[in-house]
Amino acid sequence: MQGLETVGSALLTLGLVAVAVALSLYERLDLERDIAIAVVRAFVQLAAIGYAINYIFGLESPVAVVLLLSGMVGFAAWTSARRARGVPYALPVAAGTIGVAAVATVGLLLLLQVIPATARYLIPLGGMVIGNAMNTTSLTLARVRDDLTEQRLKVEAALALGATSRQAVSPILKTALRNAMLPLIDSTKTTGIIFLPGAMVGMIIAGADPLEAARLQIVVMYMLLGSVSIAAILAGLLSYRSFFTTRHQLRPDQLLDK
Repeated sequence: MQGLETVGSALLTLGLVAVAVALSLYERLDLERDIAIAVVRAFVQLAAIGYAINYIFGLESPVAVVLLLSGMVGFAAWTSARRARGVPYALPVAAGTIGVAAVATVGLLLLLQVIPATARYLIPLGGMVIGNAMNTTSLTLARVRDDLTEQRLKVEAALALGATSRQAVSPILKTALRNAMLPLIDSTKTTGIIFLPGAMVGMIIAGADPLEAARLQIVVMYMLLGSVSIAAILAGLLSYRSFFTTRHQLRPDQLLDK
């Protein structure tokens, strides 16, 4: 009966989706199809991952947890690489960046015994790390690509004057890293004042002690800050290098020639 009530509540919230569709139609935003696809995909994907996680909880197998998280990293890397079209070696760069950020962050939490090595902690926290690392990687790769394209003449002038590729691209890299990291930094600054994060809200609604929910949310926010920093720096360093030859010359890439 409780399951049916949960499904019923989810269906009732479609009324809010209808409002979004109606506003899109009224303002002629042409977003109705995207909204419909997003709603269906979210339902199918969340239902599928719910069953998968429930199955893995029953197995109590570390191998199953690693395989699931590896699959998340692979899909995140593919998604990030699609957003960063035009960046040389975007897929391996994204995979390496997201993978290292996830392993380093979750591994440190396990090493310090902040979280237990169980599927109940590793899967949701690992998913948060991977998702945020993916967004940061996408933002960094796209910004480096766009700014290099825009400022190619400045970069070539700096190279002609004897600058290394790192020196020539340093302002671009700094801007890309700042823009990728600032959203989470600002979000962390306003946590608990302007909004309550999802993990904390979920625990409170489920009946957990608010203080315990706050403690876990602090762990999550600090964890995400660390993972985003790692992802941004790795994505920036690896992506800018892919635009240059070993002789510190810009590659004759089609995107940069436009």
